[in-house]
Formats: sequence, structure tokens, C-alpha cells
Amino acid sequence: MSLRNPTKINSLLQNWPAGTVLLSSWLDEQGIPSQLRQQYVKMGWLDGFGRGAFVRANDAPDIMGGLYALQTQAGLPIHVGARTALGMQGFAHYLELNQHEVVLFGNRLAILPLWFKKHDWGVSPVLHNSDFLPADLGLVDLQRKQFTVKGSGRARAIMECLYLAPNNFDLVEAYHLMEGIGSIRPDAVQELLMACGSVKVTRLFLYLAEKAGHNWLKYIDLAALDLGRGKRSLEPGGTFIPKYNMTVPTELAQQ
Repeated sequence: MSLRNPTKINSLLQNWPAGTVLLSSWLDEQGIPSQLRQQYVKMGWLDGFGRGAFVRANDAPDIMGGLYALQTQAGLPIHVGARTALGMQGFAHYLELNQHEVVLFGNRLAILPLWFKKHDWGVSPVLHNSDFLPADLGLVDLQRKQFTVKGSGRARAIMECLYLAPNNFDLVEAYHLMEGIGSIRPDAVQELLMACGSVKVTRLFLYLAEKAGHNWLKYIDLAALDLGRGKRSLEPGGTFIPKYNMTVPTELAQQ
């Protein structure tokens, strides 16, 4: 087939969501090798986007368009998490969101490729590697203009905030976020809590849900959860909560 034959690129462009990145490895799988890709660049159909990545000519994907490629083409177990996921679902609109940071979660082996880390997205991707929850549990599709990316649903996103607390996330802010998720399926929360590998997260989640007065909490089977043993201290000199055997910031206890 001639390098100038437009059949492959036309088919590709018809099925390629605008605002997303295409990976060289995936293009190889689609029968578009390096030589053909470079010809498409010369002909003005594709633009390079760092080592191993391309975009539609004159397109300017944002960081979610890059994440779309990581999820759908590279199959990386990385998703939008914590506060960023809540913000994309409209549940953090009353808070001052950090416009310079996008929180991502992945398993302990997940690594962002260089082209993704080096590109100037206008925001900084911050990847947290953890297996405290199963990689695919509690995720939802977050809609963009022409595509979706995987991100944490409300309950999982709150748990990720609590996983980062208190050093990398403020617990009072986490409580205010918890207040905003009154409508939620108890069975989905139960599944997440039973799979949670962090005693700190489990105790905090229950404590904040109780503090927020959520009706769905009464449907949670506490006996099925691993609450661990011994005390947990999240702030020296804070307020001890006997029911959950942990010390929390006094400012949080007084909310």
C-alpha cells in the first residue's frame, strides 16, 4: 500500500475522539507503523505529541485527553481520584478547587509515561500509587466533550481523600465533602468498605458519615468490616473518639 493512501488515516480520524492522544504502540496494533505515521505527519494529518504519542493535526488535548489514551490504549490502571474526581462530578463546587493539580490514583506498579509527565498540560498530574482498594472497584465514567475517562465514584473518591489525610488532605475539608454525598447506594458503600485495606480509611469514613448524619449509614453491616485493633492517632493532642478508637483533630471533632 502506498504511503500516501489515505484509507487508513481517514478511517482512524473518523473513529478518533477529538481532544485525545494516540499512542504509537496502539497505532502499531492498528496496522499503522512508524514509517506511515511519519508520512501522515508530513502530509499534515498528524502532529507529534512527545516520544511515542501523536494528536490530530492542530488539536490540543487537555490532560484528560492524555489520560484517555493511557486508559483505553495502554490499558494502564490509572484513574482520576480523590478531590479531582469529586470536582468533575460537581460535588466540590462550593470549595476552592486546586486548579493547578489533577489527582490520579493507580496501583503500586503504575507509572506515568514520559510524554505524559513532560507535556505542559497547564496543570500538574499527581499520581498516588496504592492498593488499599481494588483497582476497578467503585469507578465511574466521567464525561468529557467527546469521550469519557474512568474516575472514582463519590464513595471511593471520599475514601481516597481519607487515604491521603491528614498529611496530604485536610480532614475538615474531607468532612465537608462527606456532607455533600447524602444520596448514595448503601450496597456500593458496603462493598468498598469490605474491600478496603486501610483501617484508618474505614474508621474515618464511618466516623465522618455518622457525623454528617447520613441515613444510608444505618444499612451498613458494621460486623462485616475490618476495623482493626488498637488506637489510631491522626493528630497528637487532638480529640479522642472512643467509638472509633482514634484521635482526630479537635477542629474536626467540633464541626
